[in-house]
Amino acid sequence: MSAYEALPAFEFVEPLREGVVVRRKSQFTMAVNLGGEELAFHCPTTGRIGNLDVAGRPCLVSMARGEGRKTAGTVEAVSLARPEDAGKDWIGINQNAANRYVEHYLRCGGLAQAVGGAFGEPRDDVRREVFLGESKLDFLVGDTFLEVKTPLQHLQVDVPEWVRIKKAAPFSSTGRMQRHVGELAKSLADHQRAVLLICCVYDNPGFELVERSTNYDEVKATMDVSVERGVEVWQANFRIMPDGVMLQKVMPVAF
Repeated sequence: MSAYEALPAFEFVEPLREGVVVRRKSQFTMAVNLGGEELAFHCPTTGRIGNLDVAGRPCLVSMARGEGRKTAGTVEAVSLARPEDAGKDWIGINQNAANRYVEHYLRCGGLAQAVGGAFGEPRDDVRREVFLGESKLDFLVGDTFLEVKTPLQHLQVDVPEWVRIKKAAPFSSTGRMQRHVGELAKSLADHQRAVLLICCVYDNPGFELVERSTNYDEVKATMDVSVERGVEVWQANFRIMPDGVMLQKVMPVAF
């Protein structure tokens, strides 16, 4: 057992259910075959999932709780396996939920490598959604500002032959990320630590910034300047399962 596996896992209130994606209906919805019935589920990422066509792919869904939801629930993860395959590997696609996973492991000391403190020691100095300059960053942990990014536009996975790859336009919606990274760099003038955490809810071998955005040079320049000023870039890999989420790996990212 690794040290990370000894930490308390993030547990779902109810186990996720397995279905099969029929099609992506829109930016916000997917049709899912769940137990032989086709239902509409919320798609928690409005952008692309790699450049993959996820129709026919297994998925894990959380069911809606309470009244007033327009969909039966939310697609939390997809797999590139075939529906009949056993032992599926899952790719978490709920970018909003990723912050809940990160907060859980911040509080139980699992991300001490990135934010300081003793590994595995619970801490109560975790604040969410803290303003810094003109930006609202995800966390302030002690004196460390932490911004979480969960990239899905480029997935670093082996794609099996039965998964269709779509031709995708270059990704250009990077302004918010650049602004947040710039604010992180400015925070260092007050001698605080600043960390950009790349959150991968799958087994990513090591995050890479790829030349697939229309403003790649500008993004790269922002990152380079921020890192020179002292912004630290870390990566955390999580494993999502029907019962919950486990932290698997934390490592620095070099640009």
